[in-house]
Amino acid sequence: MQALLNNDELPYERFLKFGPGSLTDAELLAIILRTGTVDLSAIEIANSILDLTKAPNDGLIGLYDLSIKELTNLRGVGEVKAVKIKAIAELAMRISTQRAKKNLRINSSSSVAEYFMERLRHKKNECVYLLCTDSKGSIILEEKLSDGTVNMSFISPRQVFLKALSCEAVNIILVHNHPSGDPTPSKADIEITKNIKAIGEMADIPLLDHVIIGDKCYTSLKEERII
Repeated sequence: MQALLNNDELPYERFLKFGPGSLTDAELLAIILRTGTVDLSAIEIANSILDLTKAPNDGLIGLYDLSIKELTNLRGVGEVKAVKIKAIAELAMRISTQRAKKNLRINSSSSVAEYFMERLRHKKNECVYLLCTDSKGSIILEEKLSDGTVNMSFISPRQVFLKALSCEAVNIILVHNHPSGDPTPSKADIEITKNIKAIGEMADIPLLDHVIIGDKCYTSLKEERII
């Protein structure tokens, strides 16, 4: 029968007494796990979970990449604990995204990249987003155009401008990720971007930028003067 061990209780007590900053990553994770097993403390299980993460996304940030199956393969981690771990990883990503959204300025490639960074840099396939803005520069539509495509070239200009026209957009921005972690634009990325830019100029809905998200880095086709 599982029971709370003394080692499992210490992080909880120290959290209350000194605050979360006094705890290690494993101790914080142990509080979420709450219980250990007969021969493993919650902290030991937490350390085994963190050891399962791989560089460059090792440690807490790597929890987002772990699957339920990988987690439940560890001793002391059942489905309930695995779901809790995945839930806190998702919450952390959403908190990061919402914080970035408060500082989002559509005339700043870096703020656009920050807004999408945690959401997209973990993805294994390319996802493409469209941002539409009004005359004041406020975002009036954030639309996922594709999820899990092989590359950006499968997005059609028609798809982009149907969305832009439907919300009466004044300007648009494209964002997509490179699963390799390298945000260098491909020839296909550049070609489709130039096509959309040309159509946007004719339709009087300018393409302000195309931001490509890598692993903790990005490329702005505007900053690179590609468009």
